[in-house]
Amino acid sequence: MREFFSFPELINEPAARLVASGVLLMSILSICLISLDVTFVWVILLIMTYGFLARVLSGPKVSPLALIVTKILVPKFNFDEKLVPGPPKRFAQSIGLVFSTSIFILWLTNFHSISIFLLSVLSIFAFLESVLGYCFACKVFKVLISVGIVPETVCERCAVYEY
Repeated sequence: MREFFSFPELINEPAARLVASGVLLMSILSICLISLDVTFVWVILLIMTYGFLARVLSGPKVSPLALIVTKILVPKFNFDEKLVPGPPKRFAQSIGLVFSTSIFILWLTNFHSISIFLLSVLSIFAFLESVLGYCFACKVFKVLISVGIVPETVCERCAVYEY
């Protein structure tokens, strides 16, 4: 059970970028659907929230988006593997979980404008990761280690890894 609820120590960056691309697409689609007052947007918001929760709890093991990326897309397109530390990526997924949960709850309670705003912010960070390979949360994670909020033992590789 403990192994199931673990996050990989190393993450394949091309896979992480493809997952971020999926989040970007779902976020943009959700913005459009909320703007058009389409009620089934809750399905996309719930899928996005579940995906973040699944990735935080167990990495790509039960996240539909991560499974599609790691089992189908990465092997099919034969992306070169580039391993990066996992803990900062888990931190990024945790932030995504907070955002997506907030978005879903705000949408359910008819705060659609705030939902769109938070989806826009999430889209910006997903764009940075997917297109530019810039993980803002990873930078924040490294700062949290350097100021002692996160113990260096959580990610010893992070201390020497250049983000």
